[in-house]
Order: sequence, then C-alpha cells, then structure tokens
Amino acid sequence: MAQVVILMGSASDEEKVAPCVSVLKQLGISCLITVSSAHRTPERTAQIVDEQEAAGAQVFICAAGMAAHLAGAVAARTTRPVIGIPISGSAFGGMDSLLSTVQMPPGFPVATVATDKAGAKNSAWLAAQILALGDPELAARIREAREQMKKDIEKVGAEVTARYA
Repeated sequence: MAQVVILMGSASDEEKVAPCVSVLKQLGISCLITVSSAHRTPERTAQIVDEQEAAGAQVFICAAGMAAHLAGAVAARTTRPVIGIPISGSAFGGMDSLLSTVQMPPGFPVATVATDKAGAKNSAWLAAQILALGDPELAARIREAREQMKKDIEKVGAEVTARYA
C-alpha cells in the first residue's frame, strides 16, 4: 500500500517531480508514482484514485502543466488531501498552471505549492506533515530532517564567513 500517490499529467514532468519521491523516501514514506491525464485519460485517473484510496492511500500529489486540471479532477473524486504541483512549460512560465491548480471551487480544495522542483519537494514535505498528524515517529523524522537542514546552513554560513574574514 502506498501512503502517497503521485500522478503526473505527462511523462515529460518526471524530471521536475522526481525530487518529491526523493523526499518521501528519505522520510520513509511509501509512494506510488505514475502518469495519468485529466484530459487524455480521465477514466484512468478515476480508476487510479478509486483503487488507491480503497487500498489505503492517504494523500494524493498531482503535477500538471498548462491547464493543470489533474489535481482538481482528483480532488473531485476523493476526500483525501490533494496537493497540486504546477508545472511550467508554456509561454506563461507556469503561471497558467499555478492559477489552474489553486483556483478550485469551495468544497474541493487543492493545496498548491510552488512550481516545478521546489514545489515537488514541498509537496512531499506537506504530505509528510499531513501523515505525521497520526504518526509520532514520522513527526520526529521531520523534526530531525529540519534540524539537519539548520546545521547544514549554519555550517555553510560559517564557511562563507571564514572565506571573507
């Protein structure tokens, strides 16, 4: 059973979404990643959501560009949290995807993160925080990871300061 299901609207999104999988694995969260389109394969999208929810998936992460309706299509089928990653790739530089992902009607929210790789990482962190509400061990792993980030920045800061002292 995957705790988090990641859907990409296109295989070309994989490079931008891969950091999401890395963070989830780092935190010990099981995930399934696949490609399904809200427009080209709506039946496949519905089937994946229904099957994965029945199997126990707790959070869905959806990455899509341009019209970016994938997260909304998933939110329409489940009451589980849905996180949208807007993917850049059009003449609008991802702004179209961002607005398509964030503008959902009341009752069908999609938590929307930044575009591309930064958003992919934060989608994983947000999913982890949602899952940690019922998992104290995961909450501890998140705190440990944040403490390591703090130490890493402090170390780099000291190195930069020393170079210019």
